[in-house]
Amino acid sequence: MSMVLSHEGGEACVCDLLPAFDLSQPTISHHLKVLHDAGLLDRDKRGTWVYYQAKPEAMAAVMTLFATTALTASGR
Repeated sequence: MSMVLSHEGGEACVCDLLPAFDLSQPTISHHLKVLHDAGLLDRDKRGTWVYYQAKPEAMAAVMTLFATTALTASGR
């Protein structure tokens, strides 16, 4: 997720992520699909590539979850 979010324009395709991993293209594509199916990423097919972008509402929900967890852990 952080690599997609930090990529130029806030979107990335497998071709952008592949050099950072010792994994095959189909494996990375599968994991991006899982994140999409979970509602964390939007996707846009352009030619043969699929570009992924984080869903703002999903990121807000994740931030709320982490903030709540941090407050609970600190006893607040």
